[in-house]
Amino acid sequence: MLAGGAARGAYEAGVVQHLVEEVARDLDHVVRFDVLCGTSVGALNACGLAAFADLGQGGARRLIEVWTRLQVSELVRPDARGILEMGTRLLGRPSTTRVPAREGGLIDPEGLERLVAHSIPFARIEDNLRAGYVDALTVSTTHVASGRTVVYVDTHEGEIPSWGNDPTTIARAARIGAQHALASAAIPILFRAVKLDGDYHCDGGLRQNVPLSPARRLGASHVLVVNPRHLETTPLDDGAAEDIFPGPLFLLGKTLNALLLDRIDTDLARLSSINRILEAGTRVAGPGFVEALNREMGFPEGVGLRTMKAMLVRASDDIGQLAVNFVRSPAFSRASGMGVKLLRRLAERDSRSEADLLSYLLFDGGFAGQLIEMGRADARARHEELCRFFAEAARSALEQEALRRDAEVVRSAVPREPGGDLEPLAAG
Repeated sequence: MLAGGAARGAYEAGVVQHLVEEVARDLDHVVRFDVLCGTSVGALNACGLAAFADLGQGGARRLIEVWTRLQVSELVRPDARGILEMGTRLLGRPSTTRVPAREGGLIDPEGLERLVAHSIPFARIEDNLRAGYVDALTVSTTHVASGRTVVYVDTHEGEIPSWGNDPTTIARAARIGAQHALASAAIPILFRAVKLDGDYHCDGGLRQNVPLSPARRLGASHVLVVNPRHLETTPLDDGAAEDIFPGPLFLLGKTLNALLLDRIDTDLARLSSINRILEAGTRVAGPGFVEALNREMGFPEGVGLRTMKAMLVRASDDIGQLAVNFVRSPAFSRASGMGVKLLRRLAERDSRSEADLLSYLLFDGGFAGQLIEMGRADARARHEELCRFFAEAARSALEQEALRRDAEVVRSAVPREPGGDLEPLAAG
């Protein structure tokens, strides 16, 4: 499960590299991601991993190459036309352009669009799904008009499982391409919305930053969540008085944190509570408890509550402060352009003011390299735990496959009427 975070997404690539290289080495088998679910920049990373799934360790290296070659001057440029459109709409005036899809973004998206088109071979995703290197890929967006989450699901069969009755979420089968990934990464205000199926879509993290629900419905028993967000532990009463109300750029950075990253812990805590309830019920009522509970709640067979183990790897350091230090360093002194001036402006003042927003926009290969190393270090610090987690996941997958084969054997033994449909066995 790969979360959002714009330029912070390089951290996710570092975690993945440790998994496919170091964890796989100690387990003595390939670490395979059966289901890849991404939102916002996590959708871009998930699509890249799906496209390179057949390359094993080489897939993570390809992803890292893309991140470390980023040029901030190409990716962070003010969108004058988009800014003008936002201003005219705020004043209630008619649009000044015949290209409405350009409105609504401060950052020109053309650099990101070129990068995605040239870096991710989306046609390979279907090849890898067909060959079994990955079972499913999901990308989540927010439907602008309704505010509902749309989960685009790509499988070899082109079908999706029953999605239940969630009024806030729509699941759609799709052959995921660049437009789906760009729509999921279209952070409101910063980047323009993207049209899919005739409607505007933007960042999926507004409603579903960690796509736990798609993973569960696609049959995942174990999920690894990667969160490029440092958990702040400083108490509110730290003795520092605030004399001036924070500016709009500071508030925008904090808003992005709240929308894209801060709800992960809440979602995982809810999952942990459900797991504990189901496990306690099984201990009290026996192994048929969960199945009986789902029947009583009216869930169809194969749908409903079940345990799903989750592990979270999160950034150990404040990425906002890291961004400030990088922009102030000699390594960034050679960068130029209007967007670079904005980034330097964000880093000029007190590092606490606009650091969060700066870290979202700092699409620079050198900064990405630092985040990748942090991701690798954080995963390395939990190496033994990760090895146990993936070993347990592999055992669970083998058990599920054995159950599936047994069920197929039972079905094949059921007698059929000549030329008829499958007939149930008589009772007893």
